Amino acid sequence: MLADHSIAIIGAGNIGRALIGGLLRGHDVDPSRIHATRRNVDPLREQFPDIRIGSDNAAAVADATIVVLAVKPQNAGTVLAEIRGHVPDTAMVVSVLAGITTEFLHKALAQDLAIVRAMPNTPMIVDQGASAIAGGRFATPHHLDLARTIFEAVGKVEEVPENLMDAVTGLSGSGPAYVYMFVEALTDAGVKQGIPRPVAFRLAAQTIYGAAKLVLESGKHPAILRDEVTTPGGTAIAAVAELESHGLRTMLINAVATATARSKELSELEK
Repeated sequence: MLADHSIAIIGAGNIGRALIGGLLRGHDVDPSRIHATRRNVDPLREQFPDIRIGSDNAAAVADATIVVLAVKPQNAGTVLAEIRGHVPDTAMVVSVLAGITTEFLHKALAQDLAIVRAMPNTPMIVDQGASAIAGGRFATPHHLDLARTIFEAVGKVEEVPENLMDAVTGLSGSGPAYVYMFVEALTDAGVKQGIPRPVAFRLAAQTIYGAAKLVLESGKHPAILRDEVTTPGGTAIAAVAELESHGLRTMLINAVATATARSKELSELEK
């Protein structure tokens, strides 16, 4: 589906580089059809010597059929001004800019382009990303299929209405940060009980990875899987009771709500 497209990755940082790697690995995309931009091009040339690389955003989008906007949201205004008038009318624009709506992009680019908004997360660097996509008013099912194909190269994809994208940002977009804190805390807990830190770290990380994999592959509700670990009067139920007494569930719910609210604030800044 993507082999015949020319793809411009504008802002090839962590997310952009992960997408490039996924496209090259999984979709028979000729490297010459990928044009990536960033300010410091040397690391990009070392990692992907066969793609087109530069720092001229307008030149990169000029012959693209798919334009991926992967710059930091605070740099969006400058970059959009640079490419305005240079994106082909038939191109599809995919934006991973947190809090930036498709309507804002329509106005900023002053074209009736097919725009798909996406919210991936950093585990896409190891092909385990969780991404959500939402189409703008000119995006067709074909455009959403193209966007899905791009992000499926680096993980799993869900399609949602655009009004849920702020919530997605709070849940899966920001979610890795919560998990990293959980890994760190479990590691410290193991160290406190006398486990060497490197061993505690590996056990904590593998436990979270394995538990998540079991949830996805078994299809069982997490509560059922939790019950399968806890035995009457056992260690796991004692620990679960301790976590519940300190409001772990409420803290996570509130964390997602706070991140969602911040994403909405970023969208207000665009007006």
